[in-house]
Amino acid sequence: MEKINVGVIGATGMVGQNYIRLLDNHPWFNVTYVAASPKSAGKSYAEAVMGKWQMVTDPPEKVRNLIVGDANDVSQAIGKCSLVFSALEMEKEKIKELEASYAKAGIPVFSNASANRHVDNVPMLIPEINANHIEVIPHQKKINGWDKGFLVVKPNCSLQSYMAPVYALIKSGYEVKRMIITTMQAVSGAGYPGVPSLDMIDNIVPFISGEEEKSEIEPQKIMGKIVNGKIVNDTSIKISAHCNRVPAIDGHTACVSLEFGAKKPSLEEIKKIWKEFRAEPQELNLPFAPKQPILYREEPNRPQPRKDRDSDKGMAVTVGRLRECKVFDIRFVCLSHNTVRGAAGGGILNAELLKAKGYL
Repeated sequence: MEKINVGVIGATGMVGQNYIRLLDNHPWFNVTYVAASPKSAGKSYAEAVMGKWQMVTDPPEKVRNLIVGDANDVSQAIGKCSLVFSALEMEKEKIKELEASYAKAGIPVFSNASANRHVDNVPMLIPEINANHIEVIPHQKKINGWDKGFLVVKPNCSLQSYMAPVYALIKSGYEVKRMIITTMQAVSGAGYPGVPSLDMIDNIVPFISGEEEKSEIEPQKIMGKIVNGKIVNDTSIKISAHCNRVPAIDGHTACVSLEFGAKKPSLEEIKKIWKEFRAEPQELNLPFAPKQPILYREEPNRPQPRKDRDSDKGMAVTVGRLRECKVFDIRFVCLSHNTVRGAAGGGILNAELLKAKGYL
């Protein structure tokens, strides 16, 4: 199979670095273009990330000598790549405008930014849940007058840990009415240099700007339906979220209390549903898809970030401590790797889905 040439814009930041790391030797994609701020433009990639490279392996050899382009200049990407992964870090409206400019220029955009998440014809994908939302793309292209380009986004990183376990229950016929979610989010979710060390060491910060709003609203779009070329949110599930920053490096944890409708599954049935859950990424055998999307641990003290975040390439969700809830019906703890499943790995999986479905 001939590989597709891809670019990473915002390539020098934490998410961009993860894209570079995870795309090394990818069976379908080949990184041929990197871009960042004007400050980094014109340097080799190795020079641009010197002193701020945060990955556990060195920058891949084939990317080290790529000359960094100016992410603001879309023309620099034309002819160098067939799609871009967007890890841009700038003002929201600027990102929205810039990503649309890449799409207008005929370059599909797979974005990690929040700027386009609530545009009603832009799919916000967790492929195991709402792969069918890609069906809105032809309408998106028509409305905008785009030919080959389009926009796809992924949701907030903290959602990845609990949305698949909840969706698996809904898919099995159980109505979910209300959820209370308390997240414990790793410091890498704030990027680099991120949260000051004096704020995090020996501490927990019970506020992450915008996170609770994203956690309560974004699931409604993910669970929504396409109506007349637009994604209409499902507002039937009520969610209350508490979001905290904790001193773990990687791995977002969520404690979930969940209330069902009239029909309630047993705890053993829930475990069986989670164990057997498979979806389109698994059926298509996508390279970054976890073989078993939801892993249940019976140990009373799991999941734990350090022990469970890397399960199946860092793309699986690990769940544990399922038990009855004294207020709602059930409660459990879940965890996912925020910079892999919740960021770059999730973006790569989205692109794999679109390729397998013939959109690339």
